[in-house]
Amino acid sequence: MRGLKKKRRIQVIALAAVALIVSTVLIGYAMRDGINFFRAPSQVVAEPPGPSEVFRIGGLVEDGTLKRGESEVIRFSVTDGGASVPVVFKGVLPDLFAENQGMIGTGSYVNGVFEATEILAKHDEDYMPKEVVDALKEQGIYKSAPES
Repeated sequence: MRGLKKKRRIQVIALAAVALIVSTVLIGYAMRDGINFFRAPSQVVAEPPGPSEVFRIGGLVEDGTLKRGESEVIRFSVTDGGASVPVVFKGVLPDLFAENQGMIGTGSYVNGVFEATEILAKHDEDYMPKEVVDALKEQGIYKSAPES
């Protein structure tokens, strides 16, 4: 009887360990595309990521670089004051997207151009994503919004 209890306890512990490992693997598999690291343009230029790596880039849309009209393709550059990265995006831009405004794009860096699959723009005159603010502060060009 005592041997049977010990055997059953070992089976339960082994089953729990297998269930824990399987659930960890499934969670990791489900999140593989959901984790996108943020990079500032200076970081992208200094250490270019591979073309298959999906990440987020953020900064200010550089003045005079926004080009529309080539079918649905929009071209512009994003800067953090230290470096500029050309961006190409096919789709509809957010209404508040404009030059000299904060933005974050998700996509990959291929042949020196960031190919965006999604573009987010700031949603009011005071908001800028924390990652973009931190990157602009590092470059010394961040200007805080005036108090109202």
